[in-house]
Amino acid sequence: MSSGASVNALQRLVEQLKLEAGVERIQVSQAAVKLQQYCLQNACKDALLVGVPAGSNPFREPRSCALF
Repeated sequence: MSSGASVNALQRLVEQLKLEAGVERIQVSQAAVKLQQYCLQNACKDALLVGVPAGSNPFREPRSCALF
């Protein structure tokens, strides 16, 4: 690797670190509370918790048509 390429790589690294240093961060405990609130607020819309209505379930077995 040439010194020019090394300098460019280091400059990109410094720019990335500057971007990451500017990101606003919150404590894990605050994030956990917000996540819990979000989950509780949206539980009524969660198909894994309330199920999927039979008429709108795209994964149901296809009906077969049989004529007698």
